[in-house]
Parts: sequence; C-alpha cells; structure tokens
Amino acid sequence: ADVAYLRSVLPSTTDDAFFDYLATLDASEVTVTAIPEGSVVFARVPFLQVKGPLLVVQLLETTLLCLVNYASLVATNAARFRLLAGPDVKLIEMGLRRAQGPDGALSASKYSYIGGFDCTSNILAGKLYGIPVRGTIAHSFVMSFRCLEEVQPRELPPQAGGDPVDLAALAVSWLQRVCDLLQTPPGKANQGELAAFVSYAVTYPCDFQGLLDTYCVRRSGLPNFCAVALALHQLGYQAIGVRLDSGDLAQQSKEIRGAFRACGAHFQVPWFGTIPIAVSNDISEQSLEEFRREGSEINMIGIGTNLVTCPLQPSLGCVYKLVEVNGSPCLKLTEDEEKMTIPGMKTIYRLYDAAGHPFMDLMALEEEPSPSAGQELEVHVLGQLGETTKVIPTTVEPLHRTYFKDGQVCEPLPSLPEVRTHAQVSLNLLSPAHRRLHEPQSYPVAMTERLHRLFLELRQGS
Repeated sequence: ADVAYLRSVLPSTTDDAFFDYLATLDASEVTVTAIPEGSVVFARVPFLQVKGPLLVVQLLETTLLCLVNYASLVATNAARFRLLAGPDVKLIEMGLRRAQGPDGALSASKYSYIGGFDCTSNILAGKLYGIPVRGTIAHSFVMSFRCLEEVQPRELPPQAGGDPVDLAALAVSWLQRVCDLLQTPPGKANQGELAAFVSYAVTYPCDFQGLLDTYCVRRSGLPNFCAVALALHQLGYQAIGVRLDSGDLAQQSKEIRGAFRACGAHFQVPWFGTIPIAVSNDISEQSLEEFRREGSEINMIGIGTNLVTCPLQPSLGCVYKLVEVNGSPCLKLTEDEEKMTIPGMKTIYRLYDAAGHPFMDLMALEEEPSPSAGQELEVHVLGQLGETTKVIPTTVEPLHRTYFKDGQVCEPLPSLPEVRTHAQVSLNLLSPAHRRLHEPQSYPVAMTERLHRLFLELRQGS
C-alpha cells in the first residue's frame, strides 16, 4: 500500500524498477550505535550514528530526528526544573491541556518523567508507561456545591470500626474551634466549599486533600480544610495535602504551614504540622528561583505549560549529516565553523578528572586506538581548532553502544525507570560549574590530532 501511494504522488516518469526496489527494502544492513538514553549529551557530539545503504539511511533521517528532538528537548527542560526544585520537592507533570495534541501530551509525560519529574496527571501516560499518577480536586468540583444539605452520603464509620458518624456535623463543630484559633470569622467560611470538602472526605477518607483558593484562602479554604481534616482525624483518618493555584504561592505556603502547626500543637495532632502543600499556576523556572530566594513551605509543584511547550527554547536543533560514503569521509563546508560537520565514522569518549567529573568529550576516528587513563593526549577543542590542548584523563569512558545490527536489536533496551535513574546519575556526575543553569562554564568537545588532520585535509581540498 505504501509503494502504491508513492507511485500515485511521484512523477509518472519514475522508473518502475524504483518501486520494485522499494518493495524489497529492509533494515538488515543497517547498524545503529548511540549514546545510552538518559545520558548528558553536549553540543556537536554525535550521539547517534547510522550505517547502511545510502537510500535506506536517508529514509530514516526524518523519523529519527522526530523521535530524538522533542524527547531530548522535554527531558532537558524537565531536568532543569528538577535542578532548580532540588531533590526533596515532588514535581508533577500536568501539561495535558496545553500540549501540542494528544500525542505531544503523551510524549511530554514520558520524557518529563525521564528528566526527573515524579509523577503525571495524565492517566493514559500512567497506563501506557507505568508513570506514577497524581492529581488534586478541581475548582469546578468545589464550586458545584452550595450548602451542606447537598452532601450525600454524609456519614463515615471510624477507621477502627463502629457506628457511622455524620461527618458534616462533626466538621461544623470543628470549624468553630479552628476559626477561634486562627482568628477568622466562621461566617466568612464558604458553606459550599465546606460541603465539597466533606463530600470528598466521605468518599476518600484516606486520601483527603483540599484545594484552598476557590474563594478566600485565609478566611475560607484554610479553616474549612482544617475543620474537615480534624474531623477525619477524630475518626482515625489522616489528610494527605492541600493545593494552592493562585496568588503569592511562597508567602501563602508559609502562612498555611504556620496555621497547620498551630492546629497541630493546639489540638494535639502532631502530624498536622507536616501536611504537604502543593502549588500550581503557570509555574516557570523563574517561579522556582523565587520560591528558593524567598523561602517557602512548598512540598509539591505541578508544572504544565512551561514544561511541555518549552517556551524558553521551543525546538531542539539536532541534525543528521552524512560523514562518510563508500569508505570516503566527507565534509559539509560552510563559512560558519560551528556548522561544519566533523568527517568520518567516529568513536566518542568521555574524559573524567580525579574528582570523578567529566571534563571533556573527545571525538576520534573509529579505527584509532582508544585513549588510556593517565595518558597525556594532544587534542583540538572545537572553537579553538588552531590550538593544541594537552589533557590527562583519570578515567576514559567510550560513550557509543551498538543497539541495532543485522536487522536485530542487539542490546536490551532499558526500562523507563532505568532511563530516568541514568539521567539523574549523568546529571549528578557533572561538575557544579557545568551543571549550573545561569552562566555555566562551557563544556569542551574536542577531536584527536588524527581526526583534526583529516578535517583540515578535506577542508583545504574542497
């Protein structure tokens, strides 16, 4: 069917033998080597190398770039958020509503998990990929209630067993005590919001959480949540968290934490002061920097638009270039040295210093002997090709592995959690100077003396 379609759209003068050839295509002569998924890769380093018949590998170009570009972009964006948030804050991917279609949304869920996010609000991504799923109640749920009389059912048995208790009435009794403690007027607490919290708590007594900013956080959302959470506690249950979705999130988190601690101390409920606080609302890298600068009591952050759409860099410019044909290295020339290709089939090595940090990636021709740890190397750093640099690596790591050969996958592909773990390990190996997000120290990529000579010969010959 594919060949028939191509015949219908290509010029009528196309030779029939070409279509016969297309019908015989297979991948048995293709070999793919690559840097493992989840690795840190630097600019100009060839992280994927494809060998095979020219027509076949040309057909693979667009597909491979499509699979690689967005994946690397989102995983990198997610990794930046993880670095800014620190290791202890939970990150939820929640970009489904703003993603570029359902396929883009699923891809974003998968690749943000690789980059370091803990969970997703996209249930289909959880089903397909095994990513942990998390979410909170919606403003529309809270707004759909008007009064406590609408709560049905309203009775909840104690966790230890016994007769069911009217949770709505119990929450009302707690509301007065909470308002007295927090010095807020009980009459300002929205009754529809309290009804929504009670209804949710009756349905999910072991997973009760509150969305505090549908109306007023301090006068309504906070006291209503505390009242329902304390009523649940009286019956043997423990609330699992709250979410904020507007306003000064860092400042509000500190005020809410103070209220939780006050309730915990006054009502002798020790765990109350540690109730997790989640935030959302167009969170960006700048938001996380402000949280850190101002100090906050935030435990979980939901990020959507600025994660899945990557507004700081909407696309990643990975390219797919011919470097050798019929055994002859080739070079794409341009006046911009940064856009010149590096000729020949290559092996990539990562060089480590005595502290265990990578300090340089080295490109060598495939037939060259591997560099050795402790051996002095003369290399040419990209951007400074006219100069020779001498380095002595403590450790040398070959980066490329062969994943596909003779029509078969020849190395077991890692699971999603394994890729995610590898990504975090790779990032943590970087020196702080290379890992920082603002004005990072440039990471050098170099070529061996032999590769450099080939590069010069081809450039001069052309």
